[in-house]
Amino acid sequence: MSLARMNRWTTILNWLAGLALVISLGMNFFYAPTERTMGNVQRIFYFHVGSAWVGAVAFFVALLGGALYLRQKRQIWDTIALSSVEIGLVFLTIATAAGSVWGKPAWNTWWDWSPRLTLITVAWLTYAAYFMLRGAIEEQDKRARFAAVYVIVAFVTIIMTYVSIRIFRDIHPVVFGGTLESAEGASEGLQDFAPGLESMRMGITLTVNTISFTILYAAWMFNRIRLQYLTDTVDTLKMRVATRLQGGA
Repeated sequence: MSLARMNRWTTILNWLAGLALVISLGMNFFYAPTERTMGNVQRIFYFHVGSAWVGAVAFFVALLGGALYLRQKRQIWDTIALSSVEIGLVFLTIATAAGSVWGKPAWNTWWDWSPRLTLITVAWLTYAAYFMLRGAIEEQDKRARFAAVYVIVAFVTIIMTYVSIRIFRDIHPVVFGGTLESAEGASEGLQDFAPGLESMRMGITLTVNTISFTILYAAWMFNRIRLQYLTDTVDTLKMRVATRLQGGA
């Protein structure tokens, strides 16, 4: 993709992301119903679920980027994997912080070392270590190859985080899907709305927030890839200038 086309798509996605976030905020505070037990603090649920979803998507895209780099050895796939891990770690941090704020009124504690929260910590540390790995290897091809393998294996932590509340007894509620009977834990944090219109409005708001965060992820990806493209271009120009100066000397 040419730089001009990349700039055009980046601008479009930036505007769409800004508009989507404004719509999400409006729906969160003025359209979504107030939950019966926790009141207005429950509204952080929409940010928590939306950011957690996009974080998982970002790490899956990083996995695909790593796999495609190992297959094709094209630098663009390493760039996509790197960019997606950076953005995914931001969304994972947002989801964890929002969940902690939500957990205080729901569980009367900011943090509980339940299986879900323990595994989300392991996942965060695993992907943070990804940057340490890249920083420890100077040779570009070797760094990209090792990072590709690492990011593929690291996705196991995301899978385990997702299935943990469906396998183990956990205080964290299951928002989507069912669980094993033996895994059913406490119900703190579950939503309590009147059936019918209120439940539908909650579902619509959650869907809009998830879409908005997904658009924001796409916008950040294009911005990050564009930044990497410009950085690589500058490095190439520096090498050319240095080579000419050495030749002239």
